Amino acid sequence: MVGTLGKADAANIYIFDVVHLEFGSSSICQGVTFKSNVFLVWNMALGWLVMGAALDGAGKRLQEQVMSDDRIVTPERKEHESFEQNIRPQSLDEFVGQAQARANLKVFIQAARSRGDALDHVLFAGPPGLGKTTLAQIMSNELGVGFRATSGPVISKAGDLAALLTNLEERDVLFIDEIHRLSPAVEEILYPAMEDFQLDLIIGEGPAARSVRIDLAKFTLVGATTRSGLLTTPLRDRFGIPVRLNFYSVEELQQVVERGARVLGAPVMPDGAQEIARRARGTPRIAGRLLRRVRDFAAVEGALQITAEVADRALGKLEVDNEGLDSLDHRYLDCIVKNYDGGPVGIETLAAALSEPRDALEDIVEPYLLQQGFVSRTPRGRMLTLKAYRHLGLSGPARESAPELSLFQEDEDRDD
Repeated sequence: MVGTLGKADAANIYIFDVVHLEFGSSSICQGVTFKSNVFLVWNMALGWLVMGAALDGAGKRLQEQVMSDDRIVTPERKEHESFEQNIRPQSLDEFVGQAQARANLKVFIQAARSRGDALDHVLFAGPPGLGKTTLAQIMSNELGVGFRATSGPVISKAGDLAALLTNLEERDVLFIDEIHRLSPAVEEILYPAMEDFQLDLIIGEGPAARSVRIDLAKFTLVGATTRSGLLTTPLRDRFGIPVRLNFYSVEELQQVVERGARVLGAPVMPDGAQEIARRARGTPRIAGRLLRRVRDFAAVEGALQITAEVADRALGKLEVDNEGLDSLDHRYLDCIVKNYDGGPVGIETLAAALSEPRDALEDIVEPYLLQQGFVSRTPRGRMLTLKAYRHLGLSGPARESAPELSLFQEDEDRDD
């Protein structure tokens, strides 16, 4: 049996699916008719959804219990959460960095608003901390629509995705962080939702199974990923606006630090902001973290302003050198130069030697080292560059290559 349902009945489908999975038998779910409207509250970003279903004496009436917002005791916002919320720009004009991406997004948003259509689906790809979530929120502000946020690992089954999509209003923005971690089953159901704004779900099992088609409001899906290579080709090709975010320059990060200092109420001199920005590894998130810690050292020392000297002393105690390398970066470089004579060495060997996961090295350590020219990747493994040796205070590779013999020297050796 195939049916077409609108948004008003989407929650009923989700409840039916939940009851079917809970009792584990299609015979219990047969004959249950949903004649009353079911109100479903779903907030994936905060991670709460408490629902119970029970059958009455006749076994044909479903009762649901939903926890409301006033039942949840919310702790006070932590310092870094408040800082991140306040420092986030609210418009593209306030956003610092990514000039080409901002210019293109401004054109796409203006065109969508003039037509009154939903913006095409957007994919943000790049290292962590470059502003993917912030740009998604700015897009919803610029479009004047609602914003829903979740992450790929949270959406575990089709009912979760249906509950999210059916609660969206016209032209709303749905943000899925770490979208490359979606399960294959959920990803397959997402395809028609992105293209035709419809959901095709199978409810029940065996003879009682039925196919239900849900009409969705036209929405904009914004995906964010730190590993675009893990995205399947069908999913990646359905994003009409792919955006690649790059590391920030020192000048751009200095503006971020100065703005963050104003939010924190911490007086900072231009040379102090530049010193923090220079060691922030091209990432605004790291710049904000270093700013908060430098502020703590300045307050304990009794410094009235954050100058370059104050920032240098604080960052030295945090083991962040003048190139922005921290203790893990130095362990990585020292391991290659001391244990493996500068390389080449495989990533699995490095991960075992450092007792760090391979993903942590590839996603956290190596991107910045490769960008700054401290490490090179070869078919045989990782190798340190001359810049890395100089930064470590070494003259060059520990091993010397064997001298190459000319053709005539080889002939003379044979004659001897």
